Parts: sequence; structure tokens; C-alpha cells
Amino acid sequence: MAQDTVFLADETPQMLEAFKKAQNTFKYFWRESYWECHRTVPVLDMANVKVVFIQENPAAAPLVEYMWIGDVDFDGIRVKGFLINNPDVLSNIKKGDAVEIPLDKVADWIFAIDGKAHGGFTVQVMRAGMSKKERREHDRAWGLDFGDPNKTLVAYEQEKHPENLIEHPMCINTKNSAEDFMKKNPGESTSKDELGYTRLHRETIAGNKALVELLLQMGADMNAKTNEGYSALDFARKLGWEHIIPILQG
Repeated sequence: MAQDTVFLADETPQMLEAFKKAQNTFKYFWRESYWECHRTVPVLDMANVKVVFIQENPAAAPLVEYMWIGDVDFDGIRVKGFLINNPDVLSNIKKGDAVEIPLDKVADWIFAIDGKAHGGFTVQVMRAGMSKKERREHDRAWGLDFGDPNKTLVAYEQEKHPENLIEHPMCINTKNSAEDFMKKNPGESTSKDELGYTRLHRETIAGNKALVELLLQMGADMNAKTNEGYSALDFARKLGWEHIIPILQG
């Protein structure tokens, strides 16, 4: 992946819209990352998030830099990862540092499967202003195919299988094995981790309707709250998983 830092000191309306789209669709990035952790054989070529970093500058305007983080984790509230860029203007962070930011500090996200990029909203804004030759050179530098700059994909094979926009195929394909596991491990549907998250919380954050339904059938408490007071329904609403919200409303 190209490791260049992207500067957006004076954001255009197109770029601001790209930020908004990236934040509103981040759930698809996380859903794919979630299932990548459950695969025996990884399929993602990359999965990174672009974050806005701001450093106060007493002598002038704050310094702003947009950089990428990798090894991304998400708890439904905060995005976490490690900086993979060397800052050009900031001095309060360095490559390799741990990063934890709220979702509204996400500027973009990209995951790639078989060399095809998904997400990359800000990248597509920049590509839209390039010639075809420049776009080919740009994509070659990244080692990815970003496709039509006016069309940004968010789910694998969504054009061939639009149902993938609603439910990840792995969720459907693993439901039977998940049910067998829960029957053998009845505490799986009700136990909490040290942060108060149940499996129902985690599956809801990842948008896994079939597993949310299964967990409720197996006795999961839809009213259970994390240590910070969030229910599964809170996460479904926050992330806009419209296919799960009615289920958790009872």
C-alpha cells in the first residue's frame, strides 16, 4: 500500500462529503475485519483506516495531518490501531504509536480482497480529478484496483450479490456451527467480558443478524449493558444496522 500522508488543510465540499460517507459506512469495514479474524485462511490484502490528527500550535493555527492506522479494532464507540505513517508535520505522534479515536475522527477506510479496493472515499475524490493514465499510475503505486472513481464499493461482490450489503455470507454459512457450539457451551450466550460486552453486543456491532437471532433464541439478554451503559440496541442504532434494530426492539 502507498504509505503517503494526505494533507487536507482546506477541505473541499467533496472531501467533507467523503469523510461523512466513510464514517457512515465504517460498519462495513468493521464487519469484514470481524470476519477476517474468524477465517482459517485470511483473505484481506489490507485493512486500514485514515484518521485525522490535530496538534495544537500556540503560534498559529492547529496542525492537521491525515494518516493511516493498521491492526484496527473497534468496540462500537472507539476505533483503535497503530500508526503506519511517519508524520511530516506533527511531533506529538510517531509511526508505531497506539491510536484510539472516536468514530467522528475517521476520515476514510480501505479493505482489499484479491487486489480490489473497497472504501477509499477520499482516494476516489482525488482519483476523480486525475486523467486515466494518472489513475493507472496511482493504482499501480498502491498495488490495488480502485475501479470507477464515481463508484465506491463497501461490501465484497456487492454488485453480483447485493444481499451482501445486508448480511455477510460468512454469518449465514457459520450459523449452524455457531448453534452447535452454543449448545455445547451454554454460557456463551450470556457471559460478559471485562468491559461488560456480551457476544450479543459484539455480533450486533458487526451487523450479524443471523447470529443475533440465534443468540436471542439461546437465551441472550437483549437488555444487557456494557460497563459504559450501552445495550446491543444502542450499538445497532449508533451504527445504522437497520436489519437488526427491529429484532432488538423485541
